[in-house]
Amino acid sequence: MSKPKIDAQRFRGVLGNFPTGVAVITALDDRGEPAGMAIGSFVSVSLDPPLVGFYPTRDSRSFARMRSSASFCVNIIGAHQEHLCRAFAGRHEDKFAGVDWDSAPSGAPRLSGVAAWIDCDFEAVTEAGDHFHVLGRVRDLDASPTTLPLVFFQGGYGRFAPASMVAIPDPEVIGYLQHADLARSEIELLAGELDAEILATAAVDDQLVVIAGAGVPASEVGRTRVGQRSPMVPPLGTLFVAGAGPEAERAWLDRADPSLSAEQVRHYREMLDRVRARGWSVTLASPTQVALELAYHSYSRGRSTHDNSERIRALAASVPDHYEPADPELAGPVDVRMISVPITDETGRVRMLLSAWGLAEPLTGSEIQQVAERLKASATRIEALGARSGG
Repeated sequence: MSKPKIDAQRFRGVLGNFPTGVAVITALDDRGEPAGMAIGSFVSVSLDPPLVGFYPTRDSRSFARMRSSASFCVNIIGAHQEHLCRAFAGRHEDKFAGVDWDSAPSGAPRLSGVAAWIDCDFEAVTEAGDHFHVLGRVRDLDASPTTLPLVFFQGGYGRFAPASMVAIPDPEVIGYLQHADLARSEIELLAGELDAEILATAAVDDQLVVIAGAGVPASEVGRTRVGQRSPMVPPLGTLFVAGAGPEAERAWLDRADPSLSAEQVRHYREMLDRVRARGWSVTLASPTQVALELAYHSYSRGRSTHDNSERIRALAASVPDHYEPADPELAGPVDVRMISVPITDETGRVRMLLSAWGLAEPLTGSEIQQVAERLKASATRIEALGARSGG
């Protein structure tokens, strides 16, 4: 009896309904250099003896570099480390550029900030179709009690929150909410003065989250934007990235379309330079910007989150000239969708953004500057409130 032929696309599609964790396998190659690869096939195999396994493809160049090593480390990636997964899933040679790591007890590289790590000796490598079955004997392991793992499901990345944790808000978000509550009167004053929607936005787990607002939003986006989320992908979130250092910049670029050209990378870096020089951010209005805001709405409500994440990434990348334009004054008055300034903490780190959305009239470059300065004055007062409260 002949065996049925299973279509590869259908095979992947059906098995994609099984959520998996994401791990990066690391080892030292025969020159003592670190090598790594992202996998979704890590499994626990045996308690006695303690064995784990994973399944690299037989043509994997990264695994070929590891095979001469006596040991490897399984790094369970945290929900906040999607950028690491993308970096180690790529084909570039120096995957460890800008990545913090130390040595596990075996000497294998151990990545910083992961949800868990498992240090192993190679036990056996056998062929399994177009993959290898790699068996490792565990020699040491540990986990972070506060870090949630990154999860891969139906082609997208996300995080898992156990039911017992749903009623307990993220402590970091609580801090943002407390700070925003102190700023409420300032936000309401700005909304009336500028005749615009004023929002406070935080960066949480590589997402932009609106945590407070005043004023009336555009009719097409609903009653309120508070609670709205969007992935922080280029060119979104420049104020958070511009002052956060090279590693944050690389992680931000890694979250963009993987096929970014050198010219696009250069353009995004020039945008960050302009934001650093100005100290504020501006986005021009366009039909695409409205489409983006509708995609944020669907993303926030959890409808087809992966599809909406990809749609947001594509829409934002399609109009890069609308973000951080070099000199709006050159073209005369322009329609402005949003002007943002940073709210910093006592260390100078950007804690939140204060933004004016949906400004009614076209603005010249000098008028954009005036709005930015008005927002900065409010941001300074909000920073002082946070410092006095210890928030």
